[in-house]
Amino acid sequence: MMDTTPAAPETSDITEAASSSGPIETDAIVIGAGPCGLFAVFELGLLDIKSHVVDILDRPGGQCAELYPEKPIYDVPALPVVTGQELTDRLMEQIKPFGPQFHFNERIDSLSREADGRFRLMTDAGTEFLAKVVVVAAGGGSFTPKRPPLNGIEEYEGRSVFYSVRKIETMRGHDIVIVGGGDSALDWTLNLAPVAKSLTLIHRRDEFRAAPHSVEKMRKLVEESTVRLLIGQVTGLEGTNGHLSALDVKTASGTERIACTAMLPFFGLTMKLGPVADWGLNLHENLILVDTERFETNEHGIFAIGDINWYPGKLKLILSGFHEGALMAQAAHKIVYPDKKLLFQYTTSSSSLQKKLGVK
Repeated sequence: MMDTTPAAPETSDITEAASSSGPIETDAIVIGAGPCGLFAVFELGLLDIKSHVVDILDRPGGQCAELYPEKPIYDVPALPVVTGQELTDRLMEQIKPFGPQFHFNERIDSLSREADGRFRLMTDAGTEFLAKVVVVAAGGGSFTPKRPPLNGIEEYEGRSVFYSVRKIETMRGHDIVIVGGGDSALDWTLNLAPVAKSLTLIHRRDEFRAAPHSVEKMRKLVEESTVRLLIGQVTGLEGTNGHLSALDVKTASGTERIACTAMLPFFGLTMKLGPVADWGLNLHENLILVDTERFETNEHGIFAIGDINWYPGKLKLILSGFHEGALMAQAAHKIVYPDKKLLFQYTTSSSSLQKKLGVK
């Protein structure tokens, strides 16, 4: 496998500094914290395989939590109806006994194989890992934030325009403008209001797609003059050398200039295969080709489960991804513990598995 390490990214003025304490060593890296990635953590945990989970989003759940948290899902076994957020919450509860470590707001940008067979991975935030197996469970690929149609916005990205927040404290004392009307926009409005010098929420209409309780909390902050709500659209940016000083907003009554040193636009997400496409994996129509015995790629030790993989007869269903995760874990055990015989057990009857799960 070729080393696919990219050039070092430019540092940001309002970002969390990358750790320089050396690589994190673990059994498995799970790329993607959607339902399939979370269930993979469970199946790996049952086999004493420790996991770290990396996701480009700022929370677990993947598409389920980000795109349709309140949309009902009807084909998850034993759950006649469950929302994307409820399913995520249940999966997070299920994997608690295994203590997985999560790395949100990060994307795996490079992957290479070491002489000892392990994989070295690096995120766009500078976090480095050494792992025995890699599980790609990234749904349709990396979620890429949609860029607002504003002239010159590229100059400010990573310096004063951000599509996610890695550390709340970096926003303290800033004149913050959040643009959008979904869950991310409302959640960050509520989270950043206590640390901002000023915070303005801009949306094109006075109706929101976010959870009702979040909208209610936001309106209360507006009534208390902690947050300003402005109905309109951002039309221009003002600043120098990547640092915002103000932005122009077109409202029903005209154009208004708002003081701004940090802008967070939440215009939705698009999905792309991203850096995975450069890892030397066999692809089929921009999806990762796997076998149906282990759900392993053409690279030994790299597995792909869920919507990102392909094989004859593939169905893009959550329940199919759960099945793939179970078989993947069995194969991963042979790599993590090559000298240890795997005894198949049922959670209903195995006292050792029940002990791991904390069953009394």
